[in-house]
Amino acid sequence: MIRDKIDSNFLYYFDQGKCHEAYQVFGAHLHKDENGAILGCEFCLFAPNAKYVAVVGEWNFFNKGQDQMQKVDDYGVWYLYIEGNFFEWQRYKYYIEAKDGRSFYRADPYAFYSDLRPSTDSKVYDIEGYVWNDQDWMYTHPKTYDQPVLIYELHLGSWKRRGEGENDFYSANEIAPMLIPYLKQFGYTHVEVMPIYEHPLDASWGYQGVSYYSVSARYGVPKDFMWFVDQLHQNGIGVIMDWVPGHICKDAHGLYLFDGTPLYDYADPAIRENVEWGTANLDLGKGLTRSFLFSNALFYMNYFHVDGFRVDAVSNLLYYMGNPERGMNEGACSFLRELSNIIFAKDDRVLFMAEDSSSFANVTKPTNIGGIGFNYKWDMGWMNDTLKYFKLDPVYRKYHHHQLTFSMMYFYNEQFVLPFSHDEVVHMKGSLLNKMPGDYWQQFANYRLLMGYMMTHPGKKLLFMGNELAPYSEWAYNKGLDWNLLEFPSHDSAHHYMMDLTKLYKNSKCLYELDYSYEGFRYIDADNADQSLYIYARFAKNPEDHFLVVMNCTPNTYYNYKIGVPGKYDYQEVLNSDKDIYGGSNCINPNLCKSQEEDWKNEKNVIFLNIPPLGITILKPKKKVKPRTKQPKISPFVK
Repeated sequence: MIRDKIDSNFLYYFDQGKCHEAYQVFGAHLHKDENGAILGCEFCLFAPNAKYVAVVGEWNFFNKGQDQMQKVDDYGVWYLYIEGNFFEWQRYKYYIEAKDGRSFYRADPYAFYSDLRPSTDSKVYDIEGYVWNDQDWMYTHPKTYDQPVLIYELHLGSWKRRGEGENDFYSANEIAPMLIPYLKQFGYTHVEVMPIYEHPLDASWGYQGVSYYSVSARYGVPKDFMWFVDQLHQNGIGVIMDWVPGHICKDAHGLYLFDGTPLYDYADPAIRENVEWGTANLDLGKGLTRSFLFSNALFYMNYFHVDGFRVDAVSNLLYYMGNPERGMNEGACSFLRELSNIIFAKDDRVLFMAEDSSSFANVTKPTNIGGIGFNYKWDMGWMNDTLKYFKLDPVYRKYHHHQLTFSMMYFYNEQFVLPFSHDEVVHMKGSLLNKMPGDYWQQFANYRLLMGYMMTHPGKKLLFMGNELAPYSEWAYNKGLDWNLLEFPSHDSAHHYMMDLTKLYKNSKCLYELDYSYEGFRYIDADNADQSLYIYARFAKNPEDHFLVVMNCTPNTYYNYKIGVPGKYDYQEVLNSDKDIYGGSNCINPNLCKSQEEDWKNEKNVIFLNIPPLGITILKPKKKVKPRTKQPKISPFVK
């Protein structure tokens, strides 16, 4: 029984922020006999400012006077056991009367399931019993640092829809069979699911959550999402959860001022109220908030087998309200460090990623050397500089040449992921294609160039769903992606290009093996601003395994252009964004580019190649075979 677990040790650890399985006590738990038959339901709630608490639900017609909870200690834990075999799937809430006389109806903070919005009720759900079949993945997948990481950022509610109605969602188990073969065509290694837990407003995309332990009813029942993860794992694809520990929705049934006092949130309104977002900030220095969130992260690792977390709005955690002038938030920083220690102790292969726009130091350094403890950080600076540059008319790009070279000035300070995320294709920012200058042909050429630059730049990769379709329209959360675009040659060609490009990335060690080592990248020519040419090399641990990358960011075409190369190799073109099958002008290098010994821009050898307009050319070395010298035949009888 849950009641037996509520003792002084549990309460101490919960209060100190050291409880990592608070969901095993709080919430609604079905009580069963040895044969699995339901005998009743236990309800447990933390509400220290309450003077009266009752469970109201379908079985008692939401009568606040019938099922009164008992306060089991002075700390503020309330408990009730009700006999009956009817509780599974029943809707319920907590009715709370505060000590000052106010009253509230609250959803269960630890509910495992919730009713579909606009209902705000929690639902009794049996979280136990799913049989997993992902053992091969769970026991054998490696750490990712020297592996390809290609992440598909996914909004479950708008990848595909049944129709145009507000509830025409596919459930998670219906999406998996459609999604998996699609991802495998590109070679994606991970899916990052935008916030999956319950939230009242579709337009918040899940970033203003209410029930952290409850997979949203929009996408089926929680075991549907377990099956979704299970199927992805069986196909070699990891699942990262988008997680928002910093702020909460302020709707009346949520965590905000839960028992009439700032229980999980800050007491000081000046740092509690996030006016810009219309949310409230959680106090990550409080023990009970830490226990709630530490337990939540481990809940998703234990029950849903998630492989990592992308933590939203980290700059708002590192600094009060995200403002360095207000000072570092010590409580939130220590929370992140402790969270890092907890989840890496559970599984040291976890992807723990910070969406951080600040210049705070050592975000991806381990906690034992003074870091915050993330192992990856989104490179927001790279994303912003890159998109600003590509928006420019090519005639002006030579004046902003440094915007593409600057990233390598700081790149080795952290372990970066390069993101083109959902935030860049909403709110009138335009789609990636729509950001590109020029006529129709040039926009697609720029798009291909942009994607090629991303895939050949050091760092792991993240692309928001639909970017591979090269849409003109922005992402809309309330409808499916524009799959009909594949009926049009330019979009279909761009889609084909993305398949070839991402598979090249995944299958080429030189594009990922030394992402965070100085030995993995070298500029061959970083200073040709007048022609807006960028030439660089990417290396694997075996330096003979490398790619030569040539980017031309203008519509000019160059034939027999001389460039220096890193070694006595001939070079063969492996991908050219200007191929006609991709919608380009077919300025390619079909023959081997033979190298010659010549000092040229710090290199000892040169090749000559055709450089396409607004294109990226990727070449790999081909070893020169030394001609054999003919040896004279000697009689075996001659001593």
